[in-house]
Amino acid sequence: MDELTRRLSALSAAEEFLEFFGIRYDQAVVNVNRLHILKRFQQYLRQAKDLPAEDSIEQFRRYRELLSRAYGDFVRSTPAKEKVFKVLQQVEGQRVTLDALRANLHRDPRAKESPVTHPEAA
Repeated sequence: MDELTRRLSALSAAEEFLEFFGIRYDQAVVNVNRLHILKRFQQYLRQAKDLPAEDSIEQFRRYRELLSRAYGDFVRSTPAKEKVFKVLQQVEGQRVTLDALRANLHRDPRAKESPVTHPEAA
């Protein structure tokens, strides 16, 4: 494990990552989007094809750039629009009605039906 990876593995909160990389941030943005920021950062790292393995300074610079980009996504947008997590990707255009929830209370949990209704049905 290289030094940067070792140091990053000790971090957990979004603020810790942002501070480690020296990225200025608005606490209000982080309070609402912390998990989304870290998930997007992870996605950017996985997509990056040009991450340097040998040059630790360049590696730090590139990771900082990707985290800054992830943070910026949520300064300019919202979790609902960015759809970082699968649950947000699946619910677009769907809503849960009170009647659907009531009907679901006594439903067999193994049944395939969902309490989510489609806009056409509403």
